[in-house]
Amino acid sequence: MNDYPAVPLLEHRPYDRIREVYLMLEPQLLAAIRRGDRGEARHIINHVLVHIYSSGEERSDLLKGLLLELVVMISRAAVEAGAVQSEVLGLNYRLLTELSELQDDEDLAAWLRNTLEHVISTIERQVDFTPPLLIGKALDFMRANLHQDISRDETARHAGISPSHFSRLLKERTGRTFTELLRQCRVDLACDLLRSPVPSLAEIADACGFCDQSYFTRVFQDVKGMTPKQFRAANPPPGAPPGLA
Repeated sequence: MNDYPAVPLLEHRPYDRIREVYLMLEPQLLAAIRRGDRGEARHIINHVLVHIYSSGEERSDLLKGLLLELVVMISRAAVEAGAVQSEVLGLNYRLLTELSELQDDEDLAAWLRNTLEHVISTIERQVDFTPPLLIGKALDFMRANLHQDISRDETARHAGISPSHFSRLLKERTGRTFTELLRQCRVDLACDLLRSPVPSLAEIADACGFCDQSYFTRVFQDVKGMTPKQFRAANPPPGAPPGLA
């Protein structure tokens, strides 16, 4: 199977189509770098390089331009994944100095591969670092999808880290498992909705991802120490007369 189909190039602007390929693959490359997945990152880099080689004449200029863009993107992913920013910047300065002296296509491609390896090694040295940006991204995904049946593995994939690593980071950062944290997020959303008299308990249960109202009531009481109905009575909307619920 051919992993690298030819890219139809525009006659007067051959670089545009190749850059489109790079932009399409960039999210996958970012995720692979954050995970420290060398194999997948190499595969994507090779994919981009093969398309660049298909551009024919003056491809070194195209290659250098894209390499500069890739280095910025790779560095950003490395810092997000826990690499020390000063170390990444120092590495970039040295690598960019090397880049300015290269002219041969093969040397440029080898430079990009070596840069990728150096950056991932920098990430791997930060074994005790908890990347707050990735955890925040995972929590944002959870909160935006509470109405759905979301899983730990799906959330980890969205954040760009492995499920097992995600579980460990959650426990270290929040003291909770994924299931415990998801339950808390659902109850928190339910509390917000209960402060309005409009949605019914069944509607709130559905909006927060509980399978039915009975289960919603049981989980809510376990977390808050009162039923949803009691919580609503104790938290009337602003301006409402006492006892409205």
